[in-house]
Amino acid sequence: MSRIPLVYVLHSGNLYGTERMAIATVRGLQEEFEPLLLAPDGPALAEAARLGIATQPFGSPGDLLRALRPVFAAHRTLRFVATGLVHSLACRALQLAHRNRVIHLHLVHGGASERLSYGRKRWLNRLGVTLVAVSPFVRTRLLAHGVRADRIAVVENFLPTQQVANAVRRPPFTAPGLPRVLIVSRVDPIKRLDLLLAALGREPRLAGARYQVLGTGADLDRLRSEAARAGYPVTFAGFSAEVAATMAMSDLLLHLCPEEPFGLAILEAMAAGLPVLVPDRGGAGDLIEDGANGFRFRADDPEALAARLLELQQAPPARLNAVVRGADAAMAGRFSESRGLEQYRTLLAEVCR
Repeated sequence: MSRIPLVYVLHSGNLYGTERMAIATVRGLQEEFEPLLLAPDGPALAEAARLGIATQPFGSPGDLLRALRPVFAAHRTLRFVATGLVHSLACRALQLAHRNRVIHLHLVHGGASERLSYGRKRWLNRLGVTLVAVSPFVRTRLLAHGVRADRIAVVENFLPTQQVANAVRRPPFTAPGLPRVLIVSRVDPIKRLDLLLAALGREPRLAGARYQVLGTGADLDRLRSEAARAGYPVTFAGFSAEVAATMAMSDLLLHLCPEEPFGLAILEAMAAGLPVLVPDRGGAGDLIEDGANGFRFRADDPEALAARLLELQQAPPARLNAVVRGADAAMAGRFSESRGLEQYRTLLAEVCR
């Protein structure tokens, strides 16, 4: 490694939002740093390697230490990005052993478990670590669990510029109505897909649209059976590799989880010219200014959801197209790759603590 190493450690080898953001970030910073991505075996490492990023798998914490030790021994100055508490503790131990100058970021993407996602992060208060929250919502959860405010930076997720430019776009609206509503989500209790079925039960007029759910999870069989018994026009399609194409053929992306730390599918919908409807709480609510770049409904309230869906079904095309333009502006500014990478560059260039 001839440039300063940028070591990025993932707690999962999957290719979900956290892993995709890690790959996008290290790829965007390759000119300044020499990245090394470590993760458990899985599609994330395969995708990173395909893009020319150096990778190394690990399993146990001991494996991680053995993988990191030569890097810390060979380089006095490092940039280190962690996604798990064990990663940050390993970095600190090796830094003390080898007397490295390290700028250490700890990415907090959040998750279903308050304790695992936020509760233990206060242990990093005294380690000279900057915790990077991916949304203002994540920052509030960290503060609630005792993380020092001066240790938290907010850097929101983004989509790579090329991905936005190559996105398949939904045509502009020319008539009222949203006959094809799409949900892209795990089908787990915390995701609150039950709210859609409850809304359909309260407002029969919503049955004029068709609702498609892409994703799998613990609640899939139960909700699929419940929708079929009630005769609701909801299709639980399971896993799909054609999310982008389906977005371009839909009329609204519906997001129901009020505890979502961010919601990368919301940005993907914006890039596709697809309006979004999200709860007014959580990371998803942070992303949307109601009526400007999307729409919001009162979280956990099926009556509010039903009323908002019915209102949007009657919205004139000019209103929907205006929201799409607002989303395009947000993607070009607030959620752009250039802005996100510049924020990371600033954090990684700070004087070592």
